[in-house]
Amino acid sequence: MARLDLDGKEIAPRTICLIGGGGFIGSHLCELLMAHTHHSAIVIDVSSEKITHLLEKTCSWSNRIEFHKINIKNDSRLETLIKSSDLTINLAAICTPADYNTRPLDTIYSNFLDAIPVVKYCAESNKRLIHFSTCEVYGKTIGSFLPPDHVLRQDPNFYILKEDLSPCIFGPVEKQRWSYACAKQMIERLIYAEGVEHGLKFTIIRPFNWIGPRMDFIPGIDGPTEGVPRVLACFSNNLLRGEPLKLVDGGKSQRTFCYIKDAIEAVLLMTRISQENPERANGQIFNVGNPNNEVTMKQLAELMIEIYGKISVDSSNLTTVDVSSKDFYGVGYDDSDKRIPDMTIINRQLGWNPKTPLQDLLEVTLTYQHQTYSQSIKKAMSNPTC
Repeated sequence: MARLDLDGKEIAPRTICLIGGGGFIGSHLCELLMAHTHHSAIVIDVSSEKITHLLEKTCSWSNRIEFHKINIKNDSRLETLIKSSDLTINLAAICTPADYNTRPLDTIYSNFLDAIPVVKYCAESNKRLIHFSTCEVYGKTIGSFLPPDHVLRQDPNFYILKEDLSPCIFGPVEKQRWSYACAKQMIERLIYAEGVEHGLKFTIIRPFNWIGPRMDFIPGIDGPTEGVPRVLACFSNNLLRGEPLKLVDGGKSQRTFCYIKDAIEAVLLMTRISQENPERANGQIFNVGNPNNEVTMKQLAELMIEIYGKISVDSSNLTTVDVSSKDFYGVGYDDSDKRIPDMTIINRQLGWNPKTPLQDLLEVTLTYQHQTYSQSIKKAMSNPTC
């Protein structure tokens, strides 16, 4: 049955340009768009490895999805593809914490300078933009500057992160870990300014640690041998290799984790609302996360060891080990104490709430990691010089 707008008119299928659509988030979004909408997708990325199953000619949606291998830094085709689409979703980014510290220039160029043409083309052609930012734009919580035993550290007003009220507090310039957050904040401000001055229709998403199959990489298997992915993939790599899980600075930092399937439903809602009732999404910044899934990194490691023990027969004697942030990430690393999203705005505007508890999303993700990587890792460990 055709979907209708608020005036009872049939909503026509749209062409959606997904920049960075071949990655972890993009692959899940493409799956949902193909399976549950009539929209067409123009996918732009440097690799199609995570969406090859969607590009098969035998798929019923084969005439609704096309892939363009493009590096958006220097390809003139980008402008044409954006301007021929109805909606652009920009997911392209360097978003691995180790890179913020060791590749700060690439991090700034990728997340700010390379995104400027995308914003420009959307503004020039009056095309709607959904831009993926990050929860890291919030930086450190107000509470983190209070003494450790201060009573206000337990006051939600000092650590819950609100899109329209919370300040963005970063560390010193010499702490290059903040290069990512600063670049992401700057592109948010540019998008907002384009909206104010030139009428750009936009929505900004701030993801809070989305987790699930196909996230990140496993070093030496489908990523660089010396690479350092994000925390869940780091812990997964340790589990798969039977190594101690490394807790940076004791694993005291607190994070919340959201299942990718839940999060992508929120994005799909944004695409629908932007067409059916655009004022509910236009000019909005949305936290997308699960505040109920809050853990310290130490608790996360212990829970992953427990769950993986039920998945793999080769998981006895797994443990954790403390490492300093300097040894793990290098000089210049800094971190925030907590990242817990306020969900008021997205619940009010879209009626969305996450559903999947941490235990369940870890079981799904670790089962996928084990089934996908365990044999390759065993082979690599038995032939370390290969």
